[in-house]
Amino acid sequence: MTITRERKQGLISEFKRADNDTGSAEVQIAILTSRINGLTEHLRTHTKDYAGRRGLLMMVGRRRGLLDYLKKVDPQRYLDIIQKLEIRK
Repeated sequence: MTITRERKQGLISEFKRADNDTGSAEVQIAILTSRINGLTEHLRTHTKDYAGRRGLLMMVGRRRGLLDYLKKVDPQRYLDIIQKLEIRK
């Protein structure tokens, strides 16, 4: 469900826009996507984990908001990130 420190650092280094960038929309979307994928696998085996499902839906909503923001501000960055992360749309 949670991601390791090494995995998070790898995502930050892969999606950062500048040297000190740890909070840009791309980085946040990549981290949320990793957490969503892990929680989705968890929910496949634990179907009655309703609190986990609620957390998943909240994360998906937060990612959707970030993606909408990125689409409004810079459509090319939006297209790049959904292609890199293989998010449907």
